[in-house]
Amino acid sequence: MEADAYTALPNRRPATAVAHDWVTTVDHKQIGILYIVASCFFLTLGGVEALLMRLQLWMPDLEIVSPQTFNQLFTMHGTTMIFFVVMPVEAGMANYLVPLMIGARDMAFPRLNAFGFWMFLFGGFLLYFSYFGAMGLYGAGSAPDIGWYAYAPLTSPAFSRGNSTDYWLLGTMISGVGSVSFAVNMIATIITMRAPGMRLSTMPLFAWMILVTSGLIVFAFPPFTAAEIMMLFDRHLGAHFFDTQAGGDGLLWQHLFWFFGHPEVYILALPAFGIVSEVIPVFSRKVIFGYASMVAATVSIGFIAMGVWAHHMFTVGMSSTVDLFFSAATFLIAVPTGIKMFNWTATLYGGRIRLTVPMLFSLGFLSLFLIGGLTGIMLAIVPMDWQLSDSYFLIGHFHFVAFGGIFFAVMSAYYYWYPKAIGRKMNRKLGLWHFWLQFIGFNLTFIPMHFSGILGMPRRVYTYKAGVGLEFWNQVTTVGAIITGISLLFFIVNLCYSYFHGEEAGDDPWNAWTLEWATTSPPPAYNFEELPVVKSRRPLWDLKHPDDPDWKHE
Repeated sequence: MEADAYTALPNRRPATAVAHDWVTTVDHKQIGILYIVASCFFLTLGGVEALLMRLQLWMPDLEIVSPQTFNQLFTMHGTTMIFFVVMPVEAGMANYLVPLMIGARDMAFPRLNAFGFWMFLFGGFLLYFSYFGAMGLYGAGSAPDIGWYAYAPLTSPAFSRGNSTDYWLLGTMISGVGSVSFAVNMIATIITMRAPGMRLSTMPLFAWMILVTSGLIVFAFPPFTAAEIMMLFDRHLGAHFFDTQAGGDGLLWQHLFWFFGHPEVYILALPAFGIVSEVIPVFSRKVIFGYASMVAATVSIGFIAMGVWAHHMFTVGMSSTVDLFFSAATFLIAVPTGIKMFNWTATLYGGRIRLTVPMLFSLGFLSLFLIGGLTGIMLAIVPMDWQLSDSYFLIGHFHFVAFGGIFFAVMSAYYYWYPKAIGRKMNRKLGLWHFWLQFIGFNLTFIPMHFSGILGMPRRVYTYKAGVGLEFWNQVTTVGAIITGISLLFFIVNLCYSYFHGEEAGDDPWNAWTLEWATTSPPPAYNFEELPVVKSRRPLWDLKHPDDPDWKHE
């Protein structure tokens, strides 16, 4: 009887077989989902680390955690959020969406795609294995406590005993190999596998952003990997690349790190720009304003981003000429970013705006990223940077860009493309609770940091003295962090609830225009029964409105 029942359900498969499919898959859609799930796991870890830091700073002279543990928390939090949360979630979305957007059946190198994911995941696990090192299971040491920037001489054996720094170096190095694999694969896919008729000039803006992002990864990660190898040589083979007492140069590490670290900001930001460039036109019912200028601005950002790294180093004693060059370059990179802000705003102007949850998160991105950009312009002024560097003002600025900008755009993408991946819409009420709690919590967390920074609170300190005017701002920040954490609980509940009980979405629930909406939700393994033929930047508009196609006007 059981055999008959099993035969009658040909789609039913043992759980072990399904799990095996996911572990061995080379399907770009499954790999994209694996990236996103892993990112959510590391987001939980990074969020808990952030909350522990904020609880420690609730009152002066608290000791909820020790100074050593606090150093480990901000190191692991920063490293996790940058390398193992934001990068992989955007890589996952790119993996899932770009082949669909350009009308391809898969990535150019499917096995390389799988290799990139597993390298990223193993790198993240290796980093967190350092916590077991504290218990003596894998050697002496504990979690890294060197900051996500790992400045010399903090990383030398004299100041970083045990293996904690080695875990950081090897974990980020292995994940970096995965990132370069992803980038090379994405470039090959976009350049060679576009649908018939899809020129670069008609490619979706999200694909353009991923193309430039991939180029930045290819140029920025190898110098960082080389610097990490040099540091391992310093620590274990008697080299002195960064040992100033033996003829090395401690600032060499900073130059090599920030040569990667500043393009990394745009590696995180450009996919977010691509997300809002897809969401805003659909819910404004208007073509994106200035497609050509958006592409030109993207390429300009990619080019200039490689030449502004030393604005992170204004306080180290470089010459006034060098300071002037990097200050000017920092002002210059604001120009193409300002062009994008203008184009998004112009797209909204006069449009029939629908305030869906994806649109709300994109509007949140516009407002918060603008504030983060303006405070970045303030820090491009060298004397002001001297005053505010290594203060909480800088933390507020960076999080307005990275959390307020990038993370809000990522949330917009979750709500916008979830129906395509799952076949159901996410719950609107839960989505509204999530948006408003995250928006309010974010501003309560990071606006006060600007004031505490101006008042002189240094970053990376585990406590502060009473009576210097910092208690109020730190308490508001902590309350905001708790509200932000609650908002993410609403998001997780929404993901799970909508998976089982969400409204059936259909193939094209938003009446969108790009090719991923031309196939079923979720898409089949082969993506398209027949490769689509593209004539304009909005192929689905042409299909739905044969009497007024875009290609006639383009």
